[in-house]
Amino acid sequence: MLDRGLEETPDITGSSERFSLPDPEVRQEGHATVFENFQDVCRDLDREADHLLKYLQDDLGTSAHIDESGRGRFTGNFAGRRLRDALESYADRYVLCSECGLPDTSIEREQGAELLKCAACGARSPTSG
Repeated sequence: MLDRGLEETPDITGSSERFSLPDPEVRQEGHATVFENFQDVCRDLDREADHLLKYLQDDLGTSAHIDESGRGRFTGNFAGRRLRDALESYADRYVLCSECGLPDTSIEREQGAELLKCAACGARSPTSG
C-alpha cells in the first residue's frame, strides 16, 4: 500500500532555480528613490503591491507609496543593490516554499496568522511575520 502511494505521488524535480527574481530598476529623484519596475516585480512574484510595499518600507526603514504610474517611491536614497537584497529577503519569506523551494505559493490568513501554502508540494508554513 505504501509502495502504491509513493508511486502515485508526483516527484518534485523542480527547484527554485526556475525562479528568477527581477532586478529592481531604480533611479534617484531628489531625496526619493523611484522603483520604476515595481508593478512588474509584483507580477513576477505573484504578490499584492501593498504587501510588498509594506515589507520594503519596514526592511528599508523608510516611508513609501505607490505613485500614479504604479512605481514605488521611497523616501531617501537607496542603491539598486539594497532594494535587491530586500527583495531577496521578501522572496525567501513570502514566495519560496520552505519545504520544496518552489515559488508556487500563496499567502493565506488563518486565525490572524499568515501562512505560506505551496501548490506544488502542499506544505503550509508560517511566514514568521
